[in-house]
Amino acid sequence: MRALSFARSLHSAAMSAILSPLLKYERRHAPVKAVNERPMEYSFALDALVRHRAIKVLDVGPGITAWPALLANCGYEVTAIDKIESYWTGAFFNRHFHVMQDDITASRFGDGEFDAITCLSVLEHIVDNQTAMIEMCRLLRPGGVLILTGPYNETKYIDDAYRMPDAGYGKDSPYICRVHSRQTVEAWLSDSPYEIADQTWWRVFTGPLWTQGERLHPPVESSREDSHHLSCITLVKR
Repeated sequence: MRALSFARSLHSAAMSAILSPLLKYERRHAPVKAVNERPMEYSFALDALVRHRAIKVLDVGPGITAWPALLANCGYEVTAIDKIESYWTGAFFNRHFHVMQDDITASRFGDGEFDAITCLSVLEHIVDNQTAMIEMCRLLRPGGVLILTGPYNETKYIDDAYRMPDAGYGKDSPYICRVHSRQTVEAWLSDSPYEIADQTWWRVFTGPLWTQGERLHPPVESSREDSHHLSCITLVKR
């Protein structure tokens, strides 16, 4: 126990010496941004995990965010994966949590291995999203939940919002940004034994579609019938 305690203290001191100057620099030089959609996505996902009594969670595509570390701090058993080799350019390192290289369209993990999967603002960037949805269903145990968030329009599917003439940002992005729709969701349900447990809608921009217009500060909860740009969905595997 003494050896373990000493190792932890040594690790803490080393990480503090390395990261503290960097964190102070980042704090001083952080760009000014409006509050984005993450608070709504994270609160929705946490509520779903609690209500569905998940323990073992797979997080798909965290990038460099602290989301999987937040889940671990809440007591969940977390595995985080990202398609690092093809999605990210240059050096990749998540300083909050260990992220494994894995392709969610052909994952290394076994059938029914997880109670829940979180895929927050990720699916819109995956070209073969239908295969990703099938594969995530395979990884869930029966009764497990898939928590999705991302750009959404109830009636209008958009293949790539970043290539729209009125896109507010993303035109130089190397990856796509789909806007999913009710038709997309119905296709997911027809291909896999999912059923919708919950869905919310949010207005994020002043314009009609994702990235268009100014960002709302903060985003405003909407409905299926009213103007919206983002949706959070919980799917249960039957």
